[in-house]
Amino acid sequence: MKIVTDSAELRRGMAPLRGQKIAFVPTMGCLHAGHLSLIRRARELAYLVVVSIYVNPRQFGPNEDLDRYPRPFERDAALCAETGVDLLFHPDSLYPTNDPQVTLTLNPAHTLSSCLCGAARPGHFDGVVTVVNILFNLVQPDLALFGEKDWQQLAVIRRMVNDLQMAVEIVPCATVREADGLAMSSRNHYLSAGERQLARHIPEALQQMQQAAADGTCDAHALIAAAERTLAAVGLTAEYLEIRHAETLAPLTRVDDAPARAFIACRIGATRLIDNIPLIFSRS
Repeated sequence: MKIVTDSAELRRGMAPLRGQKIAFVPTMGCLHAGHLSLIRRARELAYLVVVSIYVNPRQFGPNEDLDRYPRPFERDAALCAETGVDLLFHPDSLYPTNDPQVTLTLNPAHTLSSCLCGAARPGHFDGVVTVVNILFNLVQPDLALFGEKDWQQLAVIRRMVNDLQMAVEIVPCATVREADGLAMSSRNHYLSAGERQLARHIPEALQQMQQAAADGTCDAHALIAAAERTLAAVGLTAEYLEIRHAETLAPLTRVDDAPARAFIACRIGATRLIDNIPLIFSRS
């Protein structure tokens, strides 16, 4: 595995490889089994696998966890090598200056970026699409793989690729979970032992919504209210708990006439965790 830390070096290294099928997995490091599942899938789909590790400052807001975000690079590099990565891109910065004059901005009137984490973290998705655009320009992959745990991010990136007519296929990959259902996340490292026990109730609430929909409950308000009671019973309150259209992220009042997903963000101590799950209504 080759490790590259400079954008110009990356361009030079990628140039002779054009024509081969290239899969790209962008990450912020602190790799876990979810990231590794993306890399393994990339290995199945392409001749060349490129992974980036870059903690992007432009997607962190004021008073968020940029400074304490975990950065175990030596461990991450070893995991990449073991999992079959061909090239690991680990730049110090992706911005030519500390104050770039050209960035991407999402339309604030569009539901995709203005709801859920977009409402709670203003400017977050502008930072996401800006850095992903830069990475796509540098790597020029045929495929880029993203986890479904960050479903809203996946939807935003799909729309960016479509609207800007980028020649890259976005490949979604299923959320990887701990044995008790908690979605794997680099931020799980922040949780104390007691907080980690509380965190398992987040997927529990979502799974109850999923089961209720499968059992015939189609009213979104009823599904949400039941999940809120599950969380309240252990002292948790969701930052948001919503049911939205899986593709447009428009809010839904019923789950029987559209592809629906339940979305949650919840703070446990100082840690903000997000998750989502599909809701499939059954009339039987």
